[in-house]
Amino acid sequence: MKGESVILDHYQGRKAAAWIEDGRLKDLLIDADDALMPGTILRARVDRTIKGQGGVFVTLPDGVSGYLRGVQGLAIGQSLLVQVTGFPEPGKAVPVTQKVLFKSKFAIVTPDAPGLNISRSIKDEEQRAHLRILAEDVLDGTQIGLILRSQSALGDEAEVAEDIAEMVALAQAIHADRNGDPELLIDGPDAHHMAWREWGDPTDLETEPGAFEHRGVLDEIDLLSSSKAMFPNGGYMWIEPTRALVAVDVNSGPDISLAATLKTNLAAAKELPRQLRLRGLGGQVTLDLAPLAKKDRKQFENALRNAFRADTVETSLVGWTPLGHYELQRKRERRPLF
Repeated sequence: MKGESVILDHYQGRKAAAWIEDGRLKDLLIDADDALMPGTILRARVDRTIKGQGGVFVTLPDGVSGYLRGVQGLAIGQSLLVQVTGFPEPGKAVPVTQKVLFKSKFAIVTPDAPGLNISRSIKDEEQRAHLRILAEDVLDGTQIGLILRSQSALGDEAEVAEDIAEMVALAQAIHADRNGDPELLIDGPDAHHMAWREWGDPTDLETEPGAFEHRGVLDEIDLLSSSKAMFPNGGYMWIEPTRALVAVDVNSGPDISLAATLKTNLAAAKELPRQLRLRGLGGQVTLDLAPLAKKDRKQFENALRNAFRADTVETSLVGWTPLGHYELQRKRERRPLF
């Protein structure tokens, strides 16, 4: 089936959203029912500093511990606003930041970084100028940061203006409420809201209960329960999370010719972002590739870079180890699917 479809349903009692492109599962969002969602904004209290590491532990509502890195000058007991940036590793504090963002479909409000910026993906200069005037009219001299997202070029003018105004008002209200005991101020977006915010306007939107089953999403999720991901050429890779890292073992199958192994490694580069995204895996990822000549490493790196360029999860491509493995570091902004 050609085109894009977004399906909103529930999975194991939790809100879930699936994005299907040309009949293939492209992205999957499932709520975590036992954790603070990334994007949640809270009032926190400084608990204790970590000397030599440039970070502090903060107390969140209900006595939950958060970790704020790269900060200085905070006093024990001080109240501050923080935002959850990802899911914690088992047994560790919730990662948070003081750089609180108010993000919607069309705009991102950055209270601590004044200025007006427009997404670089909007190329038309006339359209950029029009959006700038629209935003300046809404801001009306308000000293607050604003980023217009790529979707603002596709939205109705009145809808974009209303969206900006709502986000600015929300940011101002929250920042006026920064003092006091730890408290949850704004929940992070659930799967349905995130799909609306991040996936644009699909040609096909389905919200009927049971849609995951009759559109084949449950079958796709079952495939993800296996560590093995197959490639069209018969090659495959094993994707296995451990406590320390995510290990990816790439194999070319029965054909071990140089052409086959290179083709398999390139297929792995293309497929890896999708597999990590759907499985909700982050942290350190180590690739044990099929035999790859050093002269072909550049081709593999280019393929990997191009694949991750379109990915929605922040990922750093680190490089080769002395043993010939390839490493990358990926933000833990999703809970592992299994």
